[in-house]
Formats: sequence, structure tokens, C-alpha cells
Amino acid sequence: MTIKNWLTKDEFLVDYSADSEARARREKTALARAVARAVIRYRSYHGLSQTALAAKLGMRQPHVARLELGERHPTIETLEKLSNVLGLRFILDVAPAGAERAALPKDVELVEEITTPAGARVLIAAG
Repeated sequence: MTIKNWLTKDEFLVDYSADSEARARREKTALARAVARAVIRYRSYHGLSQTALAAKLGMRQPHVARLELGERHPTIETLEKLSNVLGLRFILDVAPAGAERAALPKDVELVEEITTPAGARVLIAAG
């Protein structure tokens, strides 16, 4: 396959969005991915290795690596630790269909907004 035959980013996202199985997986891991992005951004900004960040958090490096993969939801205790030690903020807003979207503080980035098959809106932000 040559580069000419590769999908563009937009073509890939359209194909990916149309795949209901892929969309369901993406919705299921939205919070985990938000945490992963926040942890990676923090670590990168501060020039830390996973090992150094793990030491700062009082956990082992494999735990940081799993957080950065964004495949499994972190526990509330882990979110508390990330918040207390690193100063990160996580917002999860679950609302019924038609409810007004929550206003986000300036230092928090919207990571994902999902409408569930039942019509509820789930907003996930981190910063």
C-alpha cells in the first residue's frame, strides 16, 4: 500500500464514527481517555518520566502506564490522588436529554461529549 492510498484523518474518523461497535467502545472508555490525556499532558509539561511521576504519586510505574493507556476507568481514589498531588481537575456531567450543558471552568478542557442511545448527555472534561 502506498501513502497515496492511505485514508485521510477525516476519512478515518467518518469510517470510525459509522462503526457502532467502535463508537460504543469509544463511549465506554471516554472517562479513562480523559484521565490519560490529562496525565500525559501533566507529565510531558513537567518533563517527568513515568517512573518519576509514579514516585510523586506514590504508586508504581506500571500503574501510570495503565492510566496513560486510557483503556480502563480509574477508581475514585486514583482520581482523588491525581487531583490532590498534581492539581488536576476532572468533571463528569451526566444529564437527561435536553438538559443545559454544564459550564466549564477556563482551565478545564472538554474531552468528550456523548449522547447515549437513551438520549442522556455525558460530558467529560479534564484539566
